[in-house]
Amino acid sequence: MIVTVTLNAAIDRTLTVPNIQLGHRHRASASFTSAGGKGVNVARALKRLETPVIATGLAGGRTGERIVEELGLEAILNDFVRISDESRTSTAVVDPTGGSLTEIYEWGPAVRPDELEMLLDKLRYLSRVASFVVFSGSLPRDVDDDFYAEAIRELNRRSVLCVVDCEGEPLRFGVEAEPFLVSPNQREAESLVGQEFSDEADFLMALETIADLGARNVLITQEKACFALVREERTVRRFRASIERIEPVASVGAGDVLLAGFLAARFNGEPVGAALRSAVGCAAASVLEVGAGRFDVREANRLAADVVLEELAPVSA
Repeated sequence: MIVTVTLNAAIDRTLTVPNIQLGHRHRASASFTSAGGKGVNVARALKRLETPVIATGLAGGRTGERIVEELGLEAILNDFVRISDESRTSTAVVDPTGGSLTEIYEWGPAVRPDELEMLLDKLRYLSRVASFVVFSGSLPRDVDDDFYAEAIRELNRRSVLCVVDCEGEPLRFGVEAEPFLVSPNQREAESLVGQEFSDEADFLMALETIADLGARNVLITQEKACFALVREERTVRRFRASIERIEPVASVGAGDVLLAGFLAARFNGEPVGAALRSAVGCAAASVLEVGAGRFDVREANRLAADVVLEELAPVSA
């Protein structure tokens, strides 16, 4: 199965507020609450794609209890380490009239060393049956920036394929630990390589740079597109997969769904091209719904047929 790891799990609340203006009182036209955090979003998407998955991570206090309860209601298999401090709540405000999204994140719990060691023990156990272990999202307080990197190195020694999707220093350390796949979004990739991207050449440069830093495979995700560097045996291939503009309802979690779509296809033995088409189709379908990690599988399959897949030449020396 695929194991997803979410250290900073949350209860996510999404409010739909038309014509929102700062400093004014508003009434939400709709609200939606669910378990969240990037790894949870990936697990939810994998579940929808009928791919065996178990979600683990840290969950604390009443909010943590609710996270686990919500996952159970969605029939997402989970095995979280219970911690003493309270898990966070996150709020997203969607303005459908202006097409804007405002996200507000709490810092999350403080985590003790013994609680982290319990999580590492759980990962050692779960990784015995894992095709992939996916490390996603931010780290809570008091967790060192190299936590993902050290976990990846240990799992690499056990020949477990590790995937990392985070930002900042945890991403940099994680890439240097030589994961099987790294999946930053454009902003995270720009920060990692130290420049903004304006054209295809910039994305190709970033793929090469991130691979040189240590990642075996690289996905740079966007709402409805991705650039990819994929190694198969001794061959390195580079792709761009994209779909025509779709008017989004909410783009929260699109990158998580894209990653899940790619992993599900590869888990099921699909070739790289088909996996990228499926990934972008899933991400495109997800922006049509409120709630991270949610999408209609039939719509995703329909959109995947419209994905344009281009194989790109390597960066010239």
